[in-house]
Amino acid sequence: MDIRSSYDSVAAAYAEHLFTELERKPLDRHLLDRFAEAVVGRGLVADLGCGPGHVSKYLHERGVSVCGIDLSPEMVRCATRLCPGIEFRVGDMRALDVPAGHFAGLVAFYSIVHFPPAEIEPVLRECRRVLAPGGPMLLAFHAGDQTVHLDDLWGRPVSLDFQFHQPRAVAGALESAGFVVSEATEREPYADVEYPSRRCYLFATAT
Repeated sequence: MDIRSSYDSVAAAYAEHLFTELERKPLDRHLLDRFAEAVVGRGLVADLGCGPGHVSKYLHERGVSVCGIDLSPEMVRCATRLCPGIEFRVGDMRALDVPAGHFAGLVAFYSIVHFPPAEIEPVLRECRRVLAPGGPMLLAFHAGDQTVHLDDLWGRPVSLDFQFHQPRAVAGALESAGFVVSEATEREPYADVEYPSRRCYLFATAT
């Protein structure tokens, strides 16, 4: 079972458990509000690895022109059902089917969690390719150096490796890929809301 089929398997349960999670994550909302202020009116923004669309919906409600992209067709179906008025499409953030500079901004919440460290810079180079010069990117991930493997998620069969990343390494990969990192924020996990891992958020701008 690969990543796509794993998320197809768990899509409905994922949406049921996580679609409203931002209501209980004040820092995430604050950072997304700031991102929205930076991109509203500038053009189309992509939510990479959008899952059931909750981040896209949050940005859309704040006036951002946003589309969601996810590897899993079932996730895209869930997002389309849960978030009317927003376009969702199947796509791979390692090779996005859009021309260079197509997006005015990018948000990627936990979208790099299945890439080992060696693959992060190539993924971010593709993000840079599709982002207009001066466009912002907000990236969130689990901070650390461990890998957590799951064969079951909410009672559904999966085979997923969740890779944690060192913030300095991801910031360095962003710089090498053609971004300027302007801000790094870390926080402890919200108890009883999410997996108990330290979280990191990076704001970067395409050069």
